[in-house]
Amino acid sequence: MSVAESRRIVLFRHAKADWPQVADHERPLAERGRMDAPLAGRKLADTGIPFDLALCSTATRTRETWKLAVHELPQRPRTVYEERIYEASPGELIALLNETPDDVRNIVLIGHNPGVQGLAEVLCGSADGDARERMSRRGFPTAAFAVVSFDGSWKSLEPGVGTLTDYWAPSR
Repeated sequence: MSVAESRRIVLFRHAKADWPQVADHERPLAERGRMDAPLAGRKLADTGIPFDLALCSTATRTRETWKLAVHELPQRPRTVYEERIYEASPGELIALLNETPDDVRNIVLIGHNPGVQGLAEVLCGSADGDARERMSRRGFPTAAFAVVSFDGSWKSLEPGVGTLTDYWAPSR
């Protein structure tokens, strides 16, 4: 694979979490989250993107979201649970993605706000159709995802190089 090939990153925010008396990292999904995660998985499948790799935060709510969503995909990608995603800034997420081997073409990153939304905003120098307007109008609610494409190696990923090609959020 050429490093100049087009790559895609799907930035997927975890589904709605509950607020029990546990540490933030250990918060499980709420009932609504358990309903939205498989729906988001079906919408991810509808994108037709063949994911090579899933990078998932180690937080309980992200792991539960991915477990419910991935069953809706036609092929399960290799999944890496990465503690650096939890509470990561957009810059820290870019640094993590810069470590990706160039034989990986498409990644889904399952994480948290404000990092996931911030990363979508920072990466996208352009957008297809009304994707940016929809993301701006809806924000980045739980179970939402943005599809970002860019050309080049993972090491070349930096602010402004991406195109927002799709955005989806559960209707509420």
